[in-house]
Amino acid sequence: MLTENVNTYENVSVDHRIDLIRKFRNDLAIHFLEEQNLQFYFKEHFKLKLNTIRVEFIKKELYELLHSSVDLVHYATLLIEMKQAGTASLAGKNEDLFYDELNIIFRKYTH
Repeated sequence: MLTENVNTYENVSVDHRIDLIRKFRNDLAIHFLEEQNLQFYFKEHFKLKLNTIRVEFIKKELYELLHSSVDLVHYATLLIEMKQAGTASLAGKNEDLFYDELNIIFRKYTH
């Protein structure tokens, strides 16, 4: 899901890095707003088929996530790595970090 941005900058601002993280997080949330993608993910990762009510609750939380600020604590390690590397890029190795944030929402609906 993550695409690699190979741009490297000497003095990339923290705000720019946060915006990049927000964009990838939001792109992933938008991906799961499509019910087919959400159902597939739940079937593969949680061995569940979601009913309509759960889908609507998850979508509501995903919409709220789209309008929320980035959890700086959750992404602190990534922000530090980006700063140390002097980049404004996200590599595929960081994809799990974005899924971890969404899985916090998803796990609420697995019981």
